[in-house]
Amino acid sequence: MRKVVRIDGTFLKGQYRGVLLVATAQDGNGQCYPLAWGIVDSENEDAWTWFLTQLKEVIGDTDELALISDREPSIKKAISTVFEKAHHGACAWHVAQNIKNKFKCADIMGSYWSAVNAYRCEDFAGYMTEISHRYPRVAEYLENEVGFEKWSRCHYPGLRYNITTTNMVESLNSMLVNARDFPYVALLDVIQEKMSKWWNDRRIVAMAITAPLTPSRESEFRPRFAQSNGRHTLQLNPVTYHVKGGELEGVVDIFNKTCTCKEFDIDKLPCVHAIAAAHHAQVSVYSLVSPYYTKEYYVLAYGETIYPVGSQSQWDVPNEVATRVVLPREVKERKRGRPKTSRFPSVGSMEPSKTSIAYRLLCQSPTFNSSLKKSFVRSEVPPRMVFGSDSLEIHWFTADSLDSSSSRVGW
Repeated sequence: MRKVVRIDGTFLKGQYRGVLLVATAQDGNGQCYPLAWGIVDSENEDAWTWFLTQLKEVIGDTDELALISDREPSIKKAISTVFEKAHHGACAWHVAQNIKNKFKCADIMGSYWSAVNAYRCEDFAGYMTEISHRYPRVAEYLENEVGFEKWSRCHYPGLRYNITTTNMVESLNSMLVNARDFPYVALLDVIQEKMSKWWNDRRIVAMAITAPLTPSRESEFRPRFAQSNGRHTLQLNPVTYHVKGGELEGVVDIFNKTCTCKEFDIDKLPCVHAIAAAHHAQVSVYSLVSPYYTKEYYVLAYGETIYPVGSQSQWDVPNEVATRVVLPREVKERKRGRPKTSRFPSVGSMEPSKTSIAYRLLCQSPTFNSSLKKSFVRSEVPPRMVFGSDSLEIHWFTADSLDSSSSRVGW
């Protein structure tokens, strides 16, 4: 298993509320591989410190370990306290949301994501120059406030492979959207059942693989064979080769498994230059692939069985645990109205919704200027639409005004 762990939390909606924390890795087939779950009162430094301390007991602490999260301050502090050797990286998606919300420059996202995924620092510098020319404050924010080493693949001090976001953890949270209403024990039962099924299903798939690599890596790897054809390869010494052809040439070291294009170094999957060099050296290309992507490691990842906890009468509870007095959490009185069911946005991920029919229709109106757009977004009451024979009139109330605003859209 690659030593990249994504961590995040999601709020619970049951009687006792709380937050579900999760740490997940990614198997050789690119699938979610949950490592630890925890329920705490809220996302704060003490809660994260406790959770990460338990996680450290399982995965250890090494400079090869990468921890990816959003930019929640409590997570950052807890990681620095618990993991002294591991490297902490920021979720590139959350950084992108911060940029859009703070600087209102969604049109720069193409250059930003190119900079995120750049393998070489030379390419990264080119994308940052473009960002700096158009939005100097964004470039300053990315360099000084966030730090290139937190979100850029080529500047990251450790090894995070192709993992730049925590989206996989968000997918886990979405999977449990209904179970988050359940009591704690019932929620944990749902998690156990889901993981038991995953482990069994994936074990069956892994045992049936006939190729050297996992299905997703094999499909990613195979096209590179054709791309490596026709490349001119010059041997420089017993292990180093200069490969020309295509948009970018590369110098490959098949012993240390590196290439000047940096794809081989970071992803640990041979690039087109490495494949061409391996063919010239009459070396098996698959011998250059990281073992994390092989069938053998995929089978080992799901070799164990996740069993149910069983009924409480079958539990073997230590005496010091059985005699411990644990009081239930204080239940706060719910606010009136329908309970909130959507997730609380992480740092920088809140955006006003602009997908409603009313908003899209209003944007087509020549009288709907930027001032009216802002008041519409701040509206706390759903808009009232009045249909006419040749037009649609929309009224809405804003939080800072008792007077309604309106706009008319012609057919």
